Amino acid sequence: MHMSDTREIQAEPAAVYAALLDPEVLRICVSGAQEVTGNPTDGYQATVVQKVGPVKATFKGTVTMSDMVENERLTIVGEGKGGAAGFAKGGASVTLSPSENGGTLLSYDVDAKVGGKLAQLGSRLIDGFAKKMADQFFASLQEHLEGPAEEEPEAEAAESDEETAEKKKGWLGRLTGRG
Repeated sequence: MHMSDTREIQAEPAAVYAALLDPEVLRICVSGAQEVTGNPTDGYQATVVQKVGPVKATFKGTVTMSDMVENERLTIVGEGKGGAAGFAKGGASVTLSPSENGGTLLSYDVDAKVGGKLAQLGSRLIDGFAKKMADQFFASLQEHLEGPAEEEPEAEAAESDEETAEKKKGWLGRLTGRG
């Protein structure tokens, strides 16, 4: 399974690069991560609990960083074993470049593979799950660096509960011929 995407993050490339190497940031950003320890030179050890379709498993594995060019790019490769559930492995090539507004344009290419019981779930379910995991990771990284997104203010012309109830009655009345 292969996917690519780009995100604009409102932080300098150096801050994004440093965050990608920080085990605590990785733990926060990886959905289901219980523990991430280690460093970029020796690699990281991770414990992640995930539920894919009907299969829930605890994966214990390693994450290594390579092709590291400070503040510009790196490759993240992870492999985990989930006991009877099977295994998951994948990698992401991440490229950072300054954006026009002072932030960072982060581009990534992800490849993922699974085996064991997980592979029996079907490629559509696995592909969807892998895409969701990658999207969640980079969205969490962005939120960690930028802070939570601001809530949009509610529309001032919001309908009251009474107006909504009247519209529903009207719809039901039209449907039943009583309106």
